[in-house]
Amino acid sequence: MFSEQEIFYSVLAFLWVVYFWESYLSSRQRYLARTVEKVPKELESVLDQETFTKARLYSLDKSTYGFWSGIYHQIESTLILCLGALPFVWKLSGRIIGQFGYNEDYEILQSITFILIFMLYSTITSLPWSLYETFVLEEKHGFNKQTLPFFIKDTIKKLLVGMALSLPIVSLLIYIIKIGGDYFFIYAWGFMLAVSLFIITIYADFIAPLFDKFTALPDGDLRTKIEALAASIDFPLTKLYVVEGSKRSAHSNAYFYGFFKNKRIVLYDTLIEDYSPPKGEGKDEAKEEEVKEEVKEEETKSEEEPKKKTGCNTAEILAVLAHELGHWKLNHVLKNFFISQLNMFLCFMVFAFLSKEVVIYRAFGFDTQPTLIGLMIIFQFIFSPYHEVLGFIMIIWSRHCEFQADFFAKSLKRTRELKSALVKLNKDNLGFPVTDWLYSMFNYSHPPLLERLKAMDKTD
Repeated sequence: MFSEQEIFYSVLAFLWVVYFWESYLSSRQRYLARTVEKVPKELESVLDQETFTKARLYSLDKSTYGFWSGIYHQIESTLILCLGALPFVWKLSGRIIGQFGYNEDYEILQSITFILIFMLYSTITSLPWSLYETFVLEEKHGFNKQTLPFFIKDTIKKLLVGMALSLPIVSLLIYIIKIGGDYFFIYAWGFMLAVSLFIITIYADFIAPLFDKFTALPDGDLRTKIEALAASIDFPLTKLYVVEGSKRSAHSNAYFYGFFKNKRIVLYDTLIEDYSPPKGEGKDEAKEEEVKEEVKEEETKSEEEPKKKTGCNTAEILAVLAHELGHWKLNHVLKNFFISQLNMFLCFMVFAFLSKEVVIYRAFGFDTQPTLIGLMIIFQFIFSPYHEVLGFIMIIWSRHCEFQADFFAKSLKRTRELKSALVKLNKDNLGFPVTDWLYSMFNYSHPPLLERLKAMDKTD
């Protein structure tokens, strides 16, 4: 068995090895963004020089931001470990609950206090970076649509929702582990499986609407054709929504969710060309009045910016949805869920053995063996090499699924429209299409634009 020092310094060394490796990969991509100033010949039919330059500068700014934020977070993580912040905050949590007449026997209560402290700390320390990213970086390139009041309310809501979800889940998980006996890992996995299914079930109807406005896609040509597309492949579509993503960002997206025969499709309003939200009716008037000032700020901001036509036409949206529905038809979502659950079961099983090793806790400055601390140390640090390998494998798998979904859309005779949509979305999102092969291999869960276009051409 390794000594305390060997465990601690091995973990620390691995964190820095991963950091330097990721920094090296980023530097390769950043070099391309700096040096490739003209549209490469193979991309001349895809991008004009003006859009290419904008995408290049956006990519360069994001990479520079990632460089500095990466250094900060790496140093912060190192200091937290080396200065013994984890055992300090754990003892502080014990002292806090002690003020209310509770002692160390109330481990779950102490764990909740520990989580609250770190959630508040994380929110506060990440705030300057989030503000810069939103109001400087994204603003500079025309993507930010948020006002400062909207951003602050959003941050507070995220913190409160995170607490409302994580605290009871962690409390129950600790309780199950403590009473589960030698085979607690089976019960813990079963509990987390139930939690996963529960979150998936309630997220779109109860959690997502706390942050964004969802409205039914109005009757018309687009709705009719989407319903016809879903029916043609037996997709059990029950609801069709548009999410008001333009209040937050100019980036666009589309997705589907739901279990069994209750599937829903969500389109971002930024995906739909010339989309106008439906007028509010009686029951929405009070809500509209409540956000009147915020809307005014958004409209003023929009008027100050030059109007640019973005989004996809009906045929292109159908092609994008054909790709997304391909993931459903080919069982990619189900397969990914199975992989995640298998991974969770294996992690809990290994945790059951490692959590008994006192030396692991001592390596990080603990003289007791709190369940929450064991989960944090083992899942976050001891499993780091495994997570890195698994993450790389999942990127390869994800790219494979994306190609398959493209070919599914192709089988529905939507190749031309999908290619057109991919090009438009790449332009609208200022995606830099020149990619370093090694950076792409380790970072892009979706194949780069040029690879997808070439792949679809090969089988034409």
